[in-house]
Amino acid sequence: MLTALWISIAVPGCSLFQSNPLTASSPGLTQTTSQTKTSPAQRFDGVKINVVTNPGGLHLKAGTHIAEFEALTGAKIELKEVPFINFRKLLEKNWSGNASEYDLAIILPQWQIDFADAGYIEDLTDRRKSDPALEWDDIAPLFRDFSANYKGRTYAIPLDGDFHLVYYRRDLLKQAGLKPPETWDDYLAVAKQFHGKDLNGDGKPDYGSCIAKVAKEISTTFSISFFASFLQSQGTAQGMFFDPETMKPLVNNSGFARALELYKQTVEYGVPDDKNLNLATARKTFLSGRCAMTLDWGDIGPLAIDQAVSRVIDKVGASITPGTTQVLDRRTNKLVVCDKFTCPYAIEGVNHATYAANGGWVGVVAAKSPPKVKDAAYAFLSYMSQPAQSNIDVTLGKTGMNPYRISQFKNSDPWIKSGMSFEAANNYLGAIGVSLNSSNMVLDLIIPQNQQYIETLDAIRADFLVDKITKEEAMQQIEQRWEQITNQVGRESQRAAYRSSLGLTP
Repeated sequence: MLTALWISIAVPGCSLFQSNPLTASSPGLTQTTSQTKTSPAQRFDGVKINVVTNPGGLHLKAGTHIAEFEALTGAKIELKEVPFINFRKLLEKNWSGNASEYDLAIILPQWQIDFADAGYIEDLTDRRKSDPALEWDDIAPLFRDFSANYKGRTYAIPLDGDFHLVYYRRDLLKQAGLKPPETWDDYLAVAKQFHGKDLNGDGKPDYGSCIAKVAKEISTTFSISFFASFLQSQGTAQGMFFDPETMKPLVNNSGFARALELYKQTVEYGVPDDKNLNLATARKTFLSGRCAMTLDWGDIGPLAIDQAVSRVIDKVGASITPGTTQVLDRRTNKLVVCDKFTCPYAIEGVNHATYAANGGWVGVVAAKSPPKVKDAAYAFLSYMSQPAQSNIDVTLGKTGMNPYRISQFKNSDPWIKSGMSFEAANNYLGAIGVSLNSSNMVLDLIIPQNQQYIETLDAIRADFLVDKITKEEAMQQIEQRWEQITNQVGRESQRAAYRSSLGLTP
């Protein structure tokens, strides 16, 4: 399904699959003059918009544009941040009442399905269709069609593009004569080679791998990247979470078991108390030069050239997430070797399954806000997402925004102006292009009550990492709990929703 969609974003005149397809560069990148900021078409004098985000980059992104938008439109914006762990429940509680305390929220796209079904968020289809400044067709298809739409209607405006990449110390691998890891076994081998060595010249032993693992954050998404390449090999429409015919969870089999083993082995090459490493500390450790590799979203690219936080400027490479040479045969629940039939989208015999983890932050408008406030909230969302603003925002690591527009892949000028060398920009955007051009991209779980499934996985994964349960017990518990959730919500309705999310007929 996504093959045709992504062909349209490839850099004109070049193939992303070159001599090293895992870290392919994009020689077609061009440098052009920065775009001029566009003004919203309407005035909103005296209108107050209450905006809520989670802390960190999202808060900074919204905050950056408040003064500009207020000056252009006359609106007044109040910005509040809420810890991620409480964010969704706060919105559900607030929006389920008779009035909305928050008019605009920046959320994960998988939340919109439950919010839309409950009538909490506004249908933005007509607004975005009559908004040429938004340049909707410039938003890459994955984020435009998957992250923003539900049941053929637009409920969200993309502000970000999320999926996982592996980042590695290019200088260290070059000195050691190593290639970026192609498989998860390669990842562990590289991590082992550098673990315990001084990687930043401060005389202290450093670490081979820094992957966030703490529970009740968003770390469980990184475990899914390990599972993905074992469980999905036939293309995006195959799915990796459930059998689309029966809704049987794909979690109690030899592929999932092997992925759990590899995932847990990364603890051996991580920081002390690696099992409780949070995302902020993982990033800080890598950017300080104390880690050879990490698994993260697109944030590391621009953060690595930020002189305020990085000691690895021009030393970082990016590549598609590692894959596997064996994949799950769903008929037997056993692993089979990759060939042209079992892994039709493999790169040099390796099945890669890039996980579009969270799909990128999106903005939504509260359905119960007054009409003029909803108009102003949408205008602010549009303003933040428009190329003139967002093409700069994605180059700044502090915003937490990653590339999601076609123009952000094709125009290197903002990246170079941000301090990234042309070589670094080529590598970073090339790795993104290889990942997003994959016909085996793994989509996030977009079905009703998806949060229950992920929270269950997170809790059981955490117990497995600290040896409270065995690998076999972990798989059994996930399977049993996921089956319970599916039966409680309704197996047939969940099956239809899951198939629809994969582009299959219900």
